[in-house]
Amino acid sequence: METQTASEYNEVIGLCKELFKKKTRDYGTSWRILRLPSLTDQIFIKASRIRSIQEKGAQKVTDSIRDEFIGIINYCIIALLQLDLKDEPKQEFSFEELEPLYDKWVKATRELLENKNHDYGEAWRSMRVSSMTDIILMKLYRVKQIEDNRGKTLVSEGVAANYQDMLNYAVFCMIKLRENDH
Repeated sequence: METQTASEYNEVIGLCKELFKKKTRDYGTSWRILRLPSLTDQIFIKASRIRSIQEKGAQKVTDSIRDEFIGIINYCIIALLQLDLKDEPKQEFSFEELEPLYDKWVKATRELLENKNHDYGEAWRSMRVSSMTDIILMKLYRVKQIEDNRGKTLVSEGVAANYQDMLNYAVFCMIKLRENDH
């Protein structure tokens, strides 16, 4: 039986995947030129903008906070795709070629969410969107440190796990924002 969280998760990911599909058709896979630190910085820009709007209570650029969370989700998936494709010299891929990899990372990340929800009892539902934004930023700083250490960690999980956590927190934020609209 599908839970409410699973249904909401799938709805958010469906929205993100549709945008990824359209942008892939519009721009191709120009993101293939980006190294992981550049993708990390793109996510950082989006999370920083969200926090700035949350703190100021106003914005001057029309892109919504929701749009920024969608961007975070898709950039996290792009970073995970880049990890899969790191040894692939091919730069251009069709959406149809990427879709299985996109789905693979979504499935793995959703399974991570389900395991954590089992243990934590969906504690995220009691969190504020601003707190989850801060957690995304903290994880970005962690990824930047791991990148600066050339991927070497002593006891910590690597960049893939951090991208997955950021993806899940951004999905949570999208769910919470939708709840706040109702």
